[in-house]
Amino acid sequence: MAGGHRLLLENARQVVLVCTRGERFLTRSSLHTLAVLEGASLVVGTDGFIKAIGPADAIQVLTAGETFEEKIDCSGKCILPGLVDAHTHPVWAGERVHEFAMKLAGATYMEIHQAGGGINFTVERTCQASEEELFSSFQQRLGCMMRAGTTLVECKSGYGLSLETELKMLRVIERARRELDIGISATYCGAHAVPRGKTATEAADDIIHNHLPKLKELGRSGEIHVDNIDVFCEKGVFDLDSTRRILQSGKDIGLQINFHGDELHPMKAAELGAELGAQAVSHLEEASDEGIAAMATARCSAVLLPTTAYMLRLKPPRARKMLDEGVIVALGSDFNPNAYCFSMPTVMHLACVNLRMSMPEALAAATINAAYALGKSHTHGSLEIGKQGDLIIINSSRWEHLIYQFGGHHELIEYVIVKGKVIYKKQ
Repeated sequence: MAGGHRLLLENARQVVLVCTRGERFLTRSSLHTLAVLEGASLVVGTDGFIKAIGPADAIQVLTAGETFEEKIDCSGKCILPGLVDAHTHPVWAGERVHEFAMKLAGATYMEIHQAGGGINFTVERTCQASEEELFSSFQQRLGCMMRAGTTLVECKSGYGLSLETELKMLRVIERARRELDIGISATYCGAHAVPRGKTATEAADDIIHNHLPKLKELGRSGEIHVDNIDVFCEKGVFDLDSTRRILQSGKDIGLQINFHGDELHPMKAAELGAELGAQAVSHLEEASDEGIAAMATARCSAVLLPTTAYMLRLKPPRARKMLDEGVIVALGSDFNPNAYCFSMPTVMHLACVNLRMSMPEALAAATINAAYALGKSHTHGSLEIGKQGDLIIINSSRWEHLIYQFGGHHELIEYVIVKGKVIYKKQ
């Protein structure tokens, strides 16, 4: 280990590696206990990648005479991989707190949507907002996520619907990707709702013939980088046929398929995801047994969103069934005006209590498996030599406190680190 390095984390009580053999995801029995080192240290190089992890005394010998830009004494603390939020809608304008009151009074999601609220309300406000206004609120939201331990986040468009406003949202996401430290996976979600005055078929045609060719062109010129394509496959929104056409067209221009399915009604979206080779399907509250089995076989990850089922009082997705069948289960916050939650520790807690996941299952779902859902588990989601140095340090002698302390992450998280650089330090 010659030369200078960026970061040395010394003498941690626990270092949660999650994986040790370069696994791209964890399922079944590999989730029963996660790889944890006791009394360990970790080195991140100047390139931002992990160079060494091991027992503190061995790392001390290995790094004798080395220089570091920063050293942190982690005695009595735990080091975990940075959390990965696999599903968010963080770029929008307008306030929907009044809809929360309507829901509490008994209105359903689709009743609010059909009365001109929901997505349509946010679309209007987002269309009116300037790019600068959208970037400013987006940056602030990403800061909240980062302080809650998120170092990689999936960010969707989808409150534009028109090509012009969708591109405005994607430019805002692209700017954040270039300017901010937090990692971003960008998703085009122009099929989030059917625009007023159009049928689902007409909206799908517009996306396939106008939106996607433009995205391909902007991708080639390097102006906007998009990773994933998403569709809200739901009764009264995009049916299975329109969803298939849009997703396949997105795949044809090199986008990963990662879409909303089987949330409010059984739509056979899980089966469709498996058939199309989707990287991920989100929600899945109403997924069928056949769909779950197909996703397991196809290695299509299930991004579960405990906040949504909780806030909309839906029946939760069948996480235990999925885990037992060998589905790659990931978690997301679903941050949006309808489910206002920045915190992956809160999401993990809800996953344990309401979805009946164990703490190791929940942490894997918010690290390696969430990274897999974004096609990034070769570089993110675990602490292994050669992977990106994204991690959090918590002031606790056991890692489980990050999940156990409901709403307690503000006090627990002392450092958030991306590529070996401290991007947040608790005052």
